[in-house]
Amino acid sequence: MPITEKQKRWLKSQVHHLKPVVLVGQYGLTDAVLAEIEIALAHHELLKVRVNAGDRDERDAAIGLICERTGADLISRVGHVAALYRPNPKKREPIVLPRV
Repeated sequence: MPITEKQKRWLKSQVHHLKPVVLVGQYGLTDAVLAEIEIALAHHELLKVRVNAGDRDERDAAIGLICERTGADLISRVGHVAALYRPNPKKREPIVLPRV
């Protein structure tokens, strides 16, 4: 089920105070980095990823690839930092999105 705009706004308010959990560095988006993002999404559900790429097009491509490979939804993107959300139904206390 896709996330509505109301739910995205709510998630933005929840992710605002968080620090980036994963940093994509000079070697780009490697399999090891994607594995770390998978682990972080499974544990946190909502996280920030910092992409240190050369220009905007490279950052957009990297963020798009992260969303595609992990199945996460892009909540927001400000500069080098992207906020991602992927629900984990097996988590003890999952994030409960507001109703539509």
